[in-house]
Amino acid sequence: MEPIFVRHTFAPIFSYDSRLLILGTIPSVKSRECDFYYGHPQNRFWKLIAWLCDAPIPTTQEEKTQLLLRHHIALYDVVESCTITGSSDSSIRDVTPVSLAPILQTTGNIPIFANGGTAQKLYQKYLFPTTNIPITKLPSTSPANAAWNLERLQEAWKDALGPL
Repeated sequence: MEPIFVRHTFAPIFSYDSRLLILGTIPSVKSRECDFYYGHPQNRFWKLIAWLCDAPIPTTQEEKTQLLLRHHIALYDVVESCTITGSSDSSIRDVTPVSLAPILQTTGNIPIFANGGTAQKLYQKYLFPTTNIPITKLPSTSPANAAWNLERLQEAWKDALGPL
């Protein structure tokens, strides 16, 4: 598989009353096909958020968006564009970061969480110098993170995020 240039094509999810921001890296191949966050059927993100919020697992983009907004969760990614091979975060090169200004101007300086180590590293390198908001790394919900089953993810995310 050859590296390709990709650009983030969908908007962040947030509102004036968002109380925390979760950042991924850049949408995967499946997410780009769906034109929405965490589109791979084996990614545990939506199951995990539903569990944390004590809500049914959302299936449509509208249900997913409303679940986040109802529970005051903002969602976006660190990378606006890059070169990437498939969906491999470790292959990300030539990064242009997103601007978090529209989110933070609306929400204020809310806590920021990274969905995985690469999101944390990229945030530290490209965005922390302008936001000065520390980021907390959460274990990735990606199916590539097979060492973490859903139950371990639930415990770690619940410990970090508290009640939603």
